[in-house]
Amino acid sequence: MSCSVLLRLHYGDLRRVLLPICKAPTLRTLCSDTRLSRSLRESYRLLQLPEDGDSSPAEVREAYVRMAKLYHPDSGAPTADSALFGHIEEAYRAVVAHMARRGSTSPYAQMEEDEEDKNKSYAPQHRQYLSFEGVGSGTPSQRERQYQQFRMDRATDQVLEYRRKRMEQAAAEEGAMVTRDARVRSKQIKITQAMERLVEDLIQESMARGDFHNLSGAGKPLRKFDHNPYADPMTHNLNRILIDNGYQPEWIVTQKEIRETITKMRERLQDARSRLGIPMRHSEQLRWKEHCAAFADELKKLNKKVDNFNLVVPLMSLQMVHFNMTKEVEKVLKADQEYRKQKEKERKCMEEREKADLSQQNVRQGLIMWMQSLLK
Repeated sequence: MSCSVLLRLHYGDLRRVLLPICKAPTLRTLCSDTRLSRSLRESYRLLQLPEDGDSSPAEVREAYVRMAKLYHPDSGAPTADSALFGHIEEAYRAVVAHMARRGSTSPYAQMEEDEEDKNKSYAPQHRQYLSFEGVGSGTPSQRERQYQQFRMDRATDQVLEYRRKRMEQAAAEEGAMVTRDARVRSKQIKITQAMERLVEDLIQESMARGDFHNLSGAGKPLRKFDHNPYADPMTHNLNRILIDNGYQPEWIVTQKEIRETITKMRERLQDARSRLGIPMRHSEQLRWKEHCAAFADELKKLNKKVDNFNLVVPLMSLQMVHFNMTKEVEKVLKADQEYRKQKEKERKCMEEREKADLSQQNVRQGLIMWMQSLLK
């Protein structure tokens, strides 16, 4: 097998071919020859190395990396040339093979080191000066963006895997409770189904006996839909069943909760204000500020519920606006003033009524004393 054929083989094939040949004594004798051929000197010249062949393996590798950065088509350098880089790569392989034959370094150690470096990276040998774990293709900036996306995807997969394991662990811990709840629910379902079968049997027996024949309106259509002949009877009947069983749409329930909540909040704030004097002392002013701060926190939560209500309400005209802190406090203060005025009126009426009763009692006592004096 000629030397040119060996240089064109893949690196792994080259190792498998060279290992048995290097053990032959004739080849060792030939390798002791220090003269370089013309093609080998050309290879050293392409790598910008001395043509005497005294360069170390580290110098050869460093020269190859330097040339790859200059002429590799993916390096992004202005001097990039794919044809020239192909010749440089062939020259590098020829120089490495010559150094292995010459015996300046152990051929077995050099080949194993090259194969180990190859296994460390997924990229080809001429891309070992680029990092990014061998991910992506193109210019270094493009490979960097692709590597960042690869890391993000890998991190997302790891997070999802961690969450899946946690969910499996939680499900295993709750397995006993789920089994027990399932048994209780199955018993309840069996009891409910038994009651339904019993009721259905009683209804069928009553119908067989003719207990439903004397009902008023038997055989006549229902008159539930006389008020709206254009409504779908089935839809109206289903809505009527839902209403009769206490079902309400979500937006109606939310609206009711909002109104009840704001009413209770106003009552609590008004009750707190009624316990303070007029005018308020310094300590009472501090207490009033605390009550207002608590009212503001509750009002923020209520405004969030208003936002959720506006998302589910079917009509825009039914949407609600946020409650304003200043206006609510003013309403409470105004209601407190009216309440105090009403209490003051009631107190005056009670005093006037007590005075009238007292004067009437005095008149009666005077009249009784006058009559007693006359009888004497």
